[in-house]
Amino acid sequence: MSAKLDIGRSHSLQSRVEEWMTAERAGNKGVDVLATSVLVQMIEQACLDCLAPVLEEGRLSLGTSIDLEHREPVPVGFIVRIEVEIVTIDGPRITFAVRVFDEQEAVAEGSHERYLIDRSKFLAKLKDKLS
Repeated sequence: MSAKLDIGRSHSLQSRVEEWMTAERAGNKGVDVLATSVLVQMIEQACLDCLAPVLEEGRLSLGTSIDLEHREPVPVGFIVRIEVEIVTIDGPRITFAVRVFDEQEAVAEGSHERYLIDRSKFLAKLKDKLS
């Protein structure tokens, strides 16, 4: 049975927080915890990984919005786990519920929206913009 784009499709990603991932490295002096900007990148990667097996050839997904409440710090050395689940499919628009945990507690939650588009149309639009 092949993978299918359906509501409920989910994926999780986990990583150990390293020094380069901290708010300190992002410019917030003295804050050696997972930076929200890095967390957003990880959420996008989890969503991309979730879609990869079902994305038709010649299509890609682009992130269009994220709503994230990052409530708890994740120290360097801790494992962070991102769980994403498709909750809405509205034509090309895919909405994911996002939950984030470290080794001790829930640290963030929210939603992320991506659009599925034709790669060639996207590249043509980009080319037009650059010319």
